[in-house]
Amino acid sequence: MSVPTGRIARWRRYRWLGAGLAGLFILLMGLSLWPLPTSLYHKPQARLLVADDGRLLGASIASDQQWRFAPVETLPDKYRQALLLFEDRHFFYHPGIDPLAVGRAAYLNLRAGRVMSGGSTLTMQLARLLRQDAQGKRQRHLGNKLAEAWLALQLEWRLSKQEILLAYASHAPFGGNIVGLRAAAWRYFGRPPESLSWAEAALLAVLPNSPALIHPGRQRDRLHAKRNKLLQRLQGRGLLSELDLQLALLEPLPDRPQPLPQSAPHLLSTLSARYPEQSLFHTTLDSALQGRAQAIAQRHGERLANEGVHNLALVIIDHRQARTLAYVGNQPWRQHPEFAPAVDIVQRPRSTGSLLKPLLYGLMLSEGEISPDSLVADIPTHFGGYTPQNYDRDYRGAVPAHQALAHSLNIPAVRLLRTYGVGRLQQQLQRMGMTTLFRPADAYGLTLILGGAEGTLWELTSIYARMAASARAGTGAWQGEPALLVDQPATGKGRDVMGQGAAWLTLQALIEVARPGRDNYWRDFAGSQTIAWKTGTSYGLRDAWAIGSNGRYTIGVWAGNADGEAANFLSGQTSAAPVLFDLFDTLPKISWFAKPEAALKAISVCRDDGFLAGGQCNANTVEVPRNSHFERITPYHRRIHLDEQGQFRVHDGCEQVSRMQTRDWFVLPPVQEFYWRRYHANYKPLPPWRADCRQGAQAQEVDSPIALIYPNDTSRVYIPVDLDGRRSRVVLKAIHRDPAASLYWHLDDQYLGETNVFHDQAVSLEPGQHTLLLLDQDGNRLERRFRVLGQSADE
Repeated sequence: MSVPTGRIARWRRYRWLGAGLAGLFILLMGLSLWPLPTSLYHKPQARLLVADDGRLLGASIASDQQWRFAPVETLPDKYRQALLLFEDRHFFYHPGIDPLAVGRAAYLNLRAGRVMSGGSTLTMQLARLLRQDAQGKRQRHLGNKLAEAWLALQLEWRLSKQEILLAYASHAPFGGNIVGLRAAAWRYFGRPPESLSWAEAALLAVLPNSPALIHPGRQRDRLHAKRNKLLQRLQGRGLLSELDLQLALLEPLPDRPQPLPQSAPHLLSTLSARYPEQSLFHTTLDSALQGRAQAIAQRHGERLANEGVHNLALVIIDHRQARTLAYVGNQPWRQHPEFAPAVDIVQRPRSTGSLLKPLLYGLMLSEGEISPDSLVADIPTHFGGYTPQNYDRDYRGAVPAHQALAHSLNIPAVRLLRTYGVGRLQQQLQRMGMTTLFRPADAYGLTLILGGAEGTLWELTSIYARMAASARAGTGAWQGEPALLVDQPATGKGRDVMGQGAAWLTLQALIEVARPGRDNYWRDFAGSQTIAWKTGTSYGLRDAWAIGSNGRYTIGVWAGNADGEAANFLSGQTSAAPVLFDLFDTLPKISWFAKPEAALKAISVCRDDGFLAGGQCNANTVEVPRNSHFERITPYHRRIHLDEQGQFRVHDGCEQVSRMQTRDWFVLPPVQEFYWRRYHANYKPLPPWRADCRQGAQAQEVDSPIALIYPNDTSRVYIPVDLDGRRSRVVLKAIHRDPAASLYWHLDDQYLGETNVFHDQAVSLEPGQHTLLLLDQDGNRLERRFRVLGQSADE
């Protein structure tokens, strides 16, 4: 039985149609599923640091030693027009392979008898670059051409035309180890691709075609001619005016790749370590200010090197907007390994010196434990084996808290910390953002307030900046760390824990800090600006700090040696502060912010001691944080009774009440009084007892007129052994409220002798418990027990 001829013909047509559809399906599946080269998206990139205005601040080469910057997000119009005209005029009309171009190339090659043109489209060129990235450079033959054509079809199927253009611009070679349009624009012309001229755009359009010609001695006249020919074609298409063409033709070729700026290399290293997957860092830095800050750091670095100080670091923060404007991670004296030029000191923990004193002061104000005028003892102080000293080795008896802060006195700060509590302060500092306080509170002890702990310039400057922001805006101030990157606002650890009122009062105290040199007279100059600032110098003269704020900017400066070597002349006042004020001079003058009236309240305190007036003193009005609860009544005013002439003290056992005068008298404890009188000639000591009233006067005394300076009730006495093996002698010191009094010394029931005016006794003591008894001529007595340690202070 035969099949009709017509049916056979139809089957044959259906078979060819089915085969065609199957082939098309296979082709489309291949285009969709065949993997693209990983190099399309994953290539090592150089890390790029740009300022807020887009200017390049620095870059580090990619891991494969290529200058391959982050891909451009949009293609500049000049470069796009030049590239398409030079490489692929029909780019938007072909599927990756241009039959017209292939035919033209075949004709030209046959006529010339050699390869004159490859007929490659821009997409095929991208395919060749991707295959070279994946497999290395290959010879040009038909097999490779077919592979490139297949990959070009894949790219066209899976990417948009704009994506292909961007991918080509990011993979194209531009001579040497420069890859991609962004890297080429910066290396050859020192500007971003968006700012290229027509001549520059044309050069970069033709350069990947012959990248070796960019180098001197490599027939650069051919490259010059190719660029100019393209410029003329662009003008022929109406993209350039005749004048623009003539000017563009006059532009020379770049001689060689330009060195990239290195304005903030330490910040680039820090951000690269923090964000290892990121290659482009768009920072908040002000490029002009960064340059000025670097110049100032370099100038002062030369000055400090003469004093044995070889490293300097600084940070400038806009505390209104919570943005970092300048960051000099390390300005070494020389680029030599011994000066650790690569270390980002801004992020390295260093001894804080006195920088924590304002924070303790603000916290105690906020929590109602002091007022700005509260007196704090400034006397010889011994806490166990710890004996703090003021910078000038002097004692003032007692000092108002705000003056103790302004003068950065160590002893009042230690005594305030003992009252507040080391663990309590540590917790508050951690809440403020100090991540370096990782040891137990007992490990820091009272040295915490004088540099016994470490902090970073970044965190400490951020805390001061946040305090200034809080003083200005209160609860509306930012929290966390100031922004370093444009797309990442203030984040991280750190918050204001003292409140607006306490922050403002703290800054007011810091305004009174004496400025270095001629700047001490800043109030005399109308153009001078208000700056609240604090310095710090660490133990052993290893770290010098200065941090200050005006109405908008907070600046932090550190000076020292990166390896921790001491410098004999290092101090916050002379080493770091001059840098701080030079930086403020380069910033706009900003008015100090207004007093936050709603965050403050007025209280009545005694004029003499700054504690609440209880009707026993002349009162002043001072301001404290509104939410604080300062409740301490004056401890230094005593109600006394005088005779009719007001010359001697009396009591009801020796004088009729009707013949007594009642007075309120400012009386400091004996040791405080002893040192206070050196600075306050107008201080009036307690009048003496009338001769007939001395009997029974002891019962009237609130405290003994005798006091021990050393040892006090918290001392642990350690007596070292001399070279000859014998123990040294220790000097016991006492004072009496009456300068004319005599003291009689007894140690362990043995009489030592009598002292007058200067009450010192040098004695030899064995380890163990001892009892000291002091008596005066009126029978007043003071007894003190103390312990002498053995050969080490740990016994």
